[in-house]
Amino acid sequence: MAQVPSTRARERLPGAAGVVAAVLAASCCLLPLALVATGIAGAGLMMTMMSHEWLTLPLGVFGLAGAYACYFREQRRCDAAGCRRVGERATKIMLGIATAVAAVALLLRPFPSWTADILQRL
Repeated sequence: MAQVPSTRARERLPGAAGVVAAVLAASCCLLPLALVATGIAGAGLMMTMMSHEWLTLPLGVFGLAGAYACYFREQRRCDAAGCRRVGERATKIMLGIATAVAAVALLLRPFPSWTADILQRL
């Protein structure tokens, strides 16, 4: 028999899913750019990661959509049951940051000149 996750775990799921989705979306563009900018990695990593953007960008976007679906489903469930949600503020902050990261990653895709300008300024 499947075990139902605890209420705390169910309330934290959308935020955690949003963070994972943001990392997936950023792994093609933003994450390698940040690693190159800080000197942790070289351009080779960026080229390798960008070659997999056909997989990571859609996974990130769909993961973010799933995180929002979990968030609103839990919100409806709690509103109907009259329960109090723990960590709602943190979940909203994580979803907002994840959305911003995914949006920037998606914007860098059709505008590669922006990425080139950022790299030249480093």
